[in-house]
Amino acid sequence: MNGNNRFARSFIITLIIVIALAILFNFNLQQPAQDVPISQLAAAVKAGEVQTLSVTDGGRKVTIEYRGERPKAQTYLSGVSSLEEILAEYGVTSAAYQNVNIIYERPSQWSSILPLASIFLPLLLVFGFIFFIFRQTQGNNNQAMAFGKSRARMFTGDHPTVTFADVAGADEAKQELQEIVEFLKEPEKFISFGARIPKGVLLVGHPGTGKTLLAKAVSGEAGVPFFSIAGSEFVEMFVGVGASRVRDLFEQAKRHSPCIVFVDEIDAVGRQRGAGLGGSHDEREQTLNQILVEMDGFGTDIHVIILAATNRPDILDPALMRPGRFDRRVILDKPDVRGREAIFRVHMKGKPIAAGVDVELLARATPGFVGADLENTVNEAALLAARRNRRHIGMDEFQEAIERVQLGPERKSRVITQEERELVAYHEAGHAIVSYYLPHAQPMRKVTIIPRGMAGGVTWYLEDETQYMTVAKFNARIASALGGRIAEQIAFGEVSTGAQSDLVSVTRMARAMVTQFGMSPELGLRVYGEKQELVFLGREISEQRDYSDAIAEKIDQEVRKIIDAAYETANALLMQHQDKLELIAQTLLEVETLDADAFAALMEGKGPKPPRSKKTSPPIPKSAKSEPESQKEWNPPSLDMPPSPSPA
Repeated sequence: MNGNNRFARSFIITLIIVIALAILFNFNLQQPAQDVPISQLAAAVKAGEVQTLSVTDGGRKVTIEYRGERPKAQTYLSGVSSLEEILAEYGVTSAAYQNVNIIYERPSQWSSILPLASIFLPLLLVFGFIFFIFRQTQGNNNQAMAFGKSRARMFTGDHPTVTFADVAGADEAKQELQEIVEFLKEPEKFISFGARIPKGVLLVGHPGTGKTLLAKAVSGEAGVPFFSIAGSEFVEMFVGVGASRVRDLFEQAKRHSPCIVFVDEIDAVGRQRGAGLGGSHDEREQTLNQILVEMDGFGTDIHVIILAATNRPDILDPALMRPGRFDRRVILDKPDVRGREAIFRVHMKGKPIAAGVDVELLARATPGFVGADLENTVNEAALLAARRNRRHIGMDEFQEAIERVQLGPERKSRVITQEERELVAYHEAGHAIVSYYLPHAQPMRKVTIIPRGMAGGVTWYLEDETQYMTVAKFNARIASALGGRIAEQIAFGEVSTGAQSDLVSVTRMARAMVTQFGMSPELGLRVYGEKQELVFLGREISEQRDYSDAIAEKIDQEVRKIIDAAYETANALLMQHQDKLELIAQTLLEVETLDADAFAALMEGKGPKPPRSKKTSPPIPKSAKSEPESQKEWNPPSLDMPPSPSPA
C-alpha cells in the first residue's frame, strides 16, 4: 500500500506542475495588443473599420477589434471623460456608431492578480520542481537502502489455494512431504522421541512434473507462513547483494517461525563452487556460502524448513547436498499409467466431459507425458470442443489434443503431389507392417499420411512402460525403423530422404547397444567412451575415447552387423507380405489415417479392399543390394518413430 500511495502522490504533484506550466505557457503566448493613439481610433471609427470597442479598467482602457483579419489594438483614455465625449472632440458623430458594438465591462478581481501571477508563478514552479526532484532522490536513496533486502513473497497460509488433493501422480512424494506438514503442525510429537526433523527437502524431477505445485500444496496443508523466491532473484551484478538478501530472507523466516522457505530453481545459485569460467570467488559463490551458513550454522536450531526445486541435481554443490542441509531428496519422476490417469481426472474437474471419454485409454496413449503436458492436453481438448461448438469435450477432441501436443497441428493445407503422397503411404505402411509381424515390437497405435508438425507422415506406437530394454526389443525397434526405407525400395525401386530421422534413430540405438549396454558378444561386457561435461555450462561437450583404434573399428563393425541383421529381417518380412504392403498403402491413400483396430482388421483380411494401385514400378528382387539415392527432395517424416532410449 505504501508503494501505491507514493505513486499516487508523485502522480498528483507531477500533474499539478504540468497544469501550471500549461497555464503559464498559454498566458505568455497571448500576443499583447498594439497601442494606438485616440486620433487613429477616431479615424478608424469614421471609416467603418471598427467592429467592437471593449471598455475596461473603469473606463480607462479601450480594446479595439477591427473587421477582417486585422489584429486587435488598444488605447488608453485620460481624464474622466467618456469614450463618446473624447471621440466627439475628434469629429466622430453619433451616426458613425451605428455599426460599432460598444461594450462596457466591469472591473474583474483577477485583473490585479494576473500581473502578480506572471511574476510569482514561475518562481513557484521552480521551487516546486526542486522539491519534487529532492523527493524523488530521497525515494531512490530509500530504494538503494532496500537493494539488499529479500524479494521473497510471503503467503500466510490462512486461505490455501492448493492442497495435496490437487496433486496427483506423485503419491510417494506426497507421503514424504506429509511428515514435514505434521512436524509443522505438531512438533512435540517428534521432539518427544528425540527425532531431528529434516531441515531441507530437495524436490528433483523433470520439468513439468509438479515440483512447484507440490511446494504450494505443502504450504496449503501446513497452514504456516510460506516464503517463495526464485534462485535467480538472489544474484545481482553488485558483489554482496545476494548474500545480503539471503541474510534478510532468513531473518524474516526466523521472525515468522515455524515457516517454510521455498527456493525455486536453486541451481541458479547452488552450482558447484570453483567451476566458474571467470574465477571461483564471484557473487554467485558468495551467495551460496551464505546459504550454506544459514542452513546449517550456529544458531540455526529453529523451525524453518527449506524446500528447494531443481531439475539439475548433478550440478549442485556437494556441501549443499549433505545431511544437515538438504536431508531428503524427493524424486518426482514422470508419472506411470496410473499416475497419468489420476492427473487427467484432476484436470478434468469442473469441465463438461462427455460420458464416453475413457480416461484409462487416454492415460495409456500418453506415455512419457508429465503433469504439465497432461494439463496442456486437457486444455487443448477444451479449446477444440469450443471451436467445434460442442456442448461436451469428447474422445475425438482428446485424441486430437494428444497428437497436437506431441507433434503439432495437422497441416492438411500443405501442397503435396500425388507422387509424394504415395511415397509417404508406402513408407509408413512399411513401418507398421514390420512392427506387426515382430513379436517384440511396440504395438501400433495409429498410422497416418497427413502431415503434422515437421513430419510428412507418422506411425505412432504405444510406448513400453518398462524401464528395461532387451536385445530382442532393440532389434525389433531397429527393424521397424528400417521398414519405411525398405518399403520405398520395394515399391519404387529407389529410396528418398524420408528415412533420415529413422537412420539417426537406428544408428543411435545400435551404437548404444554396443558401447553402453554390453550387448555385443564380440566386445564383451564393457562400456566404451566416457562422457565429459562442464558443470558450469551444464551440458555434455564431448566423449572421451578410452579405447584404441582397433576397438573403434570393431565397434563400427558390430554396429553395422546389428543394423544389417535388422535390415535383412525387415526386408524378408516385407518381401513376403508385399500384398499387405500394397493393401495398407492404398488404404492410406484413400482414408489417410488408420487406427490400431482398422489396421489389424486389414492385416487379418477383414477390412474392405481399396482400389487397385495405378503405380507401374515393378518390385525389385530380394537379393538386390543397391539402393541409389533419390534426387528428389521432400519433407521427411522426422518424427514417425519412437525416440531411442537414452544411454544409461
